[in-house]
Amino acid sequence: MENVHLWSDIGVIFLLFALGLEFSFRKIMRMGAAPIIAASTIILCMMSVGFATGSAFGWGRMDSIFLGGMLAMSSTTIIFKAFEDLGLRQQRFASMVLSVLIIEDILAIVLMVVLSTLAVSQQFEGQQMVGSILKLVFFLVLWFVVGIYIVPSFLRMVKPLMSRETLLIVALGLCFGMVVLANAVGFSPAFGAFIMGSIFAETIEAETIENLVNPVKDLFGAIFFVSVGMMVDVALIGQYIVPILCIIAAIMLGQTLFGTCGFLLAGLPLRTSMQCSFSLTQIGEFAFILATLGTSLGVTSDFLYPIVVAVSVFTTFTTPYMIRLAVPAYNGLSRHLPKRLTALLDRYTGGAPTVVGQDNHWRDYIVGVARTLIIYGVLCVAMLSLTLGFVAPLFDRFIPSPWNKYITALAALLAMSPFLRAVMMKHGHTEAFKALWTDSRFNRAPLIAVQLLRIVVGAAFVSYVIGRTMEWGGWWALTMIVLILFAIIANRSLQKQGQRLEQTFTDNLTRREREEERKSQKPKFAGRLVERDIHLAEVTVPIGTSWAGKTLAQLNLGRRHGVHVVSVIRGARRINIPSGQTVILPGDRLQVIGSDDHLASFTRAMDRQAQEAREAVKDEKGEMRLQRLVIDARSPFLGKNIQESGIRQEYHCMVVGLEQEGSASLVAPDTLTPFAVGDVLWVVGEEENLKQFIKPNV
Repeated sequence: MENVHLWSDIGVIFLLFALGLEFSFRKIMRMGAAPIIAASTIILCMMSVGFATGSAFGWGRMDSIFLGGMLAMSSTTIIFKAFEDLGLRQQRFASMVLSVLIIEDILAIVLMVVLSTLAVSQQFEGQQMVGSILKLVFFLVLWFVVGIYIVPSFLRMVKPLMSRETLLIVALGLCFGMVVLANAVGFSPAFGAFIMGSIFAETIEAETIENLVNPVKDLFGAIFFVSVGMMVDVALIGQYIVPILCIIAAIMLGQTLFGTCGFLLAGLPLRTSMQCSFSLTQIGEFAFILATLGTSLGVTSDFLYPIVVAVSVFTTFTTPYMIRLAVPAYNGLSRHLPKRLTALLDRYTGGAPTVVGQDNHWRDYIVGVARTLIIYGVLCVAMLSLTLGFVAPLFDRFIPSPWNKYITALAALLAMSPFLRAVMMKHGHTEAFKALWTDSRFNRAPLIAVQLLRIVVGAAFVSYVIGRTMEWGGWWALTMIVLILFAIIANRSLQKQGQRLEQTFTDNLTRREREEERKSQKPKFAGRLVERDIHLAEVTVPIGTSWAGKTLAQLNLGRRHGVHVVSVIRGARRINIPSGQTVILPGDRLQVIGSDDHLASFTRAMDRQAQEAREAVKDEKGEMRLQRLVIDARSPFLGKNIQESGIRQEYHCMVVGLEQEGSASLVAPDTLTPFAVGDVLWVVGEEENLKQFIKPNV
């Protein structure tokens, strides 16, 4: 069992690393508030449902807490496969569900860290919980910022030296390096694997790394699920059949009820909210990971593991049926809802137009300042910790006192200075700041107060360095702090250095997105369509389809399927707003806009075209074959040349070589040279045609 747990841990590392490769912080930032609101509501409510269910059966506190975590996480793999099989990937609700699953994945990582802390300490004080979350945020920001700055630059530098195999080794090496680092600072190894995967996800090599890692992930993922089965005591399933059925009911009812409320709260219509919530009524791989975590830490009971496995199997089976049940359930509910409640929901989910004004300027300014303080403040803390924790002992060993203190302080201030200047001065002259300053004189006092607060934060860092190293106090320390702050703010080279660092980070972070936009050429308005009742989809015209060679006017897709072709992408060429005379060719990528039902109809028609193309390929005649034919005295081709023999016209074959009698070499045939006795013809053609060609010569 010890070896089983070890292989299980390795499998979890690869699963989380692969999950990180599919993750993107930038995608989360562009999703808006709706998926975050829905995911947070579902997780909080389902954790409460799970904890209440466990407590109702008299289970221990840790068992109930872990059960709540397991019930809160739906399965990305199961839902994605169900959408594929049911042909729902282009539906509006499907994109929202997948966005919520991304949020749930990152929150599941946070939950793993929190549960690990609770399991080790066995204490539930709020102060310790807040400390754990702050520690998590600190290392998350630090590793992500440093990783995005270093890893893409490193991969670009060594790319000419690496083959695919070497890239795989480097990726796995960095993954396990982060695993070791995460474990060293008190986090789970899986958390480190996820962070490194998310860093790789922002590089242009992400897709290549994902393809290389997939076979390894599949191997160790299979080992993980085998280990899950090996750790299940089947006898306990029958013993705990009542809790299993109750937990299944809790998932079905809880996800449909609280999920619908969460999506309604996020601003989605009732129909879409119910479609989303009915899709989430299962648990999957993260439930197994949390169960493995609880078992490895020794804080959960033995019966919890088989219960979770049984519940997962049942809910996996029912997922497609629940997805299909959503629309009938909505139709039945909408007929019985009071009209006043229906009107209220319509007004709430209809949204309100955005007004550009001071509120937006203040929001942009405050968000920018907060982001700057968090990111650069974390970097300052990291530089300070590195200097005082690792560099200072070296100076103490080799440099006499008090010079070692002075050099340590200088090293810490130099390491922090670009980030300290950003903490105090960045976003000081942005468009939002200028607009607020000029719009009203009442804005100036709050703006000055925010700026002074940032300078106080910078002064706090400098004070800590002086207090820890030089141990000065009074006016000497205050004068030194003011001089250092003035030197940092007035130094233009620090400003340029900070701009270069930020530019490198931004280029690394957006390089993959820019490359994908260049390749896909997706319209910029596509993301905004998700918020409406119409969506943009991209499909490829299959080779061999009967649509090829026809114009858009002849296909009449608007009348037949209700979709509009807005772009035709043909290789590197793009045809925007094509006319009715635009001819569709095999391999063209069509970007079409329509509603859920219209896109579903168009997708089914395209699938039928692809199926017909595949069947047409199967019905084609056999492969081309090469046949040797000797011209003798009875041959009907004796004395005729290639043109006169009708080999190409009548038999649909071709002479590709000729061996003349007495010659050991094969020569290219001359169409005007007559065949003689003893000549050897090498003829290529389909098998049936070759039989017809050779038959008169036998």
